[in-house]
Amino acid sequence: MSQTVEAAPTPSPSAEPPGRVRAGLASRLMARPEIGALVAAIIIFIFFLTLAPSFRSAESFFTVLYQASVIGIVAVGVGLLMIGGEFDLSAGVIVYTAGLAASMFCWYFGVNLWVGAILSLAFCLLIGFLNGYLVMRTGIPSFLITLGTFFVLQGANLGVTKLVTETVSSPDISNIAGFDSLGTIFASSFKIGSVTVWTSVLWWILFVALAAWTLQRARVGNWIFAVGGNPDSARAVGVPVVRTKIGLFMVVSFLGWFVGMHQLFRFNTLQAGGGVGNEFLYIIAAVVGGTLLTGGYGNALGVAIGAFIFGMTSLGIIYAGWDPNWFKAFLGVMLLLAVLVNLYVKKMSTARKVG
Repeated sequence: MSQTVEAAPTPSPSAEPPGRVRAGLASRLMARPEIGALVAAIIIFIFFLTLAPSFRSAESFFTVLYQASVIGIVAVGVGLLMIGGEFDLSAGVIVYTAGLAASMFCWYFGVNLWVGAILSLAFCLLIGFLNGYLVMRTGIPSFLITLGTFFVLQGANLGVTKLVTETVSSPDISNIAGFDSLGTIFASSFKIGSVTVWTSVLWWILFVALAAWTLQRARVGNWIFAVGGNPDSARAVGVPVVRTKIGLFMVVSFLGWFVGMHQLFRFNTLQAGGGVGNEFLYIIAAVVGGTLLTGGYGNALGVAIGAFIFGMTSLGIIYAGWDPNWFKAFLGVMLLLAVLVNLYVKKMSTARKVG
């Protein structure tokens, strides 16, 4: 009797070994801009959970979220602008310009705060437009243009406030018409059990979601990546480079106005010298979240994680009972590490696309 010997099945040419598939998934995952920030956020979160007992409560967690939201809202716009290849160093002081302009106008002329808020919005959008217009029409780097705007606004905040109120703070606006309704929009809170949740956290989540959708799903998102990666190539294929970049500067100004309204209606008054230095916090949140300083790479979720790391660190150091002066040193180390990680992730992403 003859026996029939069956040949072993031949693997399909298209089938890949499981190990290679897992390696490919890991490579794609590591190439995402926000992965480094997510890993860092988890490590920092566990670190403070271990060392700071008061950090473990729900109240502390939502306080961290609030701290992150105040920075994170403007950081969303700054992150989009950096993906588009530009910087805005006036983003910190424009927050206080917005609040001061609205409060002093209404206090001096005795008009409804809604009027002041709308006029303040128009003024902030004009500043954003001028920043973008000057950058695009003169060819001067946005770093220098917005540095000039920073000094103009800083000086005007102090000078005009002292001229109108004879002090360096805005007047108390809690008794002016429109305060309650605007406060409900910009600076209200509600309770979930013993936890206070500020609406700024919800606004932050909304802005992050909108920015993420724009970058991933909308045509404008493709334009933002294109103008940040290679403006000349983008212009050659019909991308409106000038309009896109001016629009990004105006988005930063709008979000700065929004946080300015929150600060004004939460505290009723503002110090004219406030906001100086916050522009670096916005940039650090974006860079830690995976946004490259060279433009063309990053996403909104990464920026949000970067802002959350800021909130955790700034409050975690206090909860742990350490000297708060170490916070700035931590920011510097975190920024340097983020730049190195981002460059590595970008190289991995580029290598995967070439391969």
